Amino acid sequence: MTISSSLNASVAGLAANASRLSTISDNIANASTYGYKRAVTDFESMVIDSGTGRYAAGGVRVTSQRLIDQHGTLVSTSNATDLAIRGRGFLPVTSISSIAGGGSPALKLATTGSFRPDAEGYLTTSGGLVLLGWPANTDGTMPTYPRGSIDGLVPVQINSGQLLSDPTTEMVLAVNLPATSTMAGASGQGESLAMEYFDNLGISQSVDVTFAPTVPGAGSSNEWTMVLTDSASGGAVIGEYVLTFDDARGGGGTLLSVADVSGGAYDSLTGRVQVNVAGGPIDIDIGMLGAPGGMTQLSDSFVPLEMTKNGSPVGNLTSVEVDANGFVRAVFDTGITRTIYQIPLVDVPNPNGLQSMDQQTYAVTPDSGAFFLWNAGDGPTGDIVSFAREESATDVAGELTQLIQTQRAYSSNAKVIQTVDEMLQETTNIKR
Repeated sequence: MTISSSLNASVAGLAANASRLSTISDNIANASTYGYKRAVTDFESMVIDSGTGRYAAGGVRVTSQRLIDQHGTLVSTSNATDLAIRGRGFLPVTSISSIAGGGSPALKLATTGSFRPDAEGYLTTSGGLVLLGWPANTDGTMPTYPRGSIDGLVPVQINSGQLLSDPTTEMVLAVNLPATSTMAGASGQGESLAMEYFDNLGISQSVDVTFAPTVPGAGSSNEWTMVLTDSASGGAVIGEYVLTFDDARGGGGTLLSVADVSGGAYDSLTGRVQVNVAGGPIDIDIGMLGAPGGMTQLSDSFVPLEMTKNGSPVGNLTSVEVDANGFVRAVFDTGITRTIYQIPLVDVPNPNGLQSMDQQTYAVTPDSGAFFLWNAGDGPTGDIVSFAREESATDVAGELTQLIQTQRAYSSNAKVIQTVDEMLQETTNIKR
């Protein structure tokens, strides 16, 4: 029995080292595979209680697992949608075949990927993995999505022919009005200017502004009537305000009061008035009372000081960027940047309990625990790095060292089998 147990133990040792050789060969073969996680083989002794004074070899048992929580080095690339994770977490992906029929995507996890738009605009790897994300609202804001399920996750799709206009919602109007025009004996000639804005269709329109001075019979009134008209409304008046300027020492030339005749009321806390053009409301900042910025009345010249606006005409999509928090932003040639998706990071309590699948992807299992979708950079997860890939976690030098050890162990077990064979032969020879 003792001799036969020695033979069985050595056979188990051969099988165990063969398994270890398989993981080593797999690791070395994938030394250049982006996102590859090392597989390791552990040995456990098996003990057989054969009674006092006798010993039976139990042999060895082998277990293998993939160290998914180990990370490779990040390397830079030239593609903005090459993504890697700096820290804990996984990118949500799915196979292109799972969305072909329009059904719900089957969640897979990956730590890196080179995503590029396919024929339909889906961000896809060369192996057919599609990046998943939460779609943003049309104005670039993110709605609330569930975190414990994949409801809301959709394939990230980039429309290369997308056009976008950004309507004007805010303006700044700061001019200097000539103080001499509100003095007795002045001609009463007014001033005018036009401020461009973009409507909801990206068409250039204008708010035309006229300033009419109040000429008193004596002294100085320091008063102007500002009238605003909208070109998109056929020149209709959208606001009229009476501006009075301070002529006291220290505050001379600044706004003293604003009286509303028509249009939105003047807000003294923000220095703004709101007018309604054909496409909707626009806030116009004319300055706060007593403040040096904004509207002034000094000297004898009319000078536009600041005339700015937000918004832009129609722009063409030029590129797509992914920031550290997972926001996918479309960049247009007019300078507009609009959030179109958010890529969450998937986290599980036990990453090494995930099921390994092809193309360095993983699936959630009972051993891994339930998943949760985090904003990149929040909670326990790391952030997303664009223009980057994660290299293989394989250390070739370490694997070659283990290869030598495995070869020696295999040879030693084979030697034991040879020795047991010789001993059995001697036992057979006793009968002769």
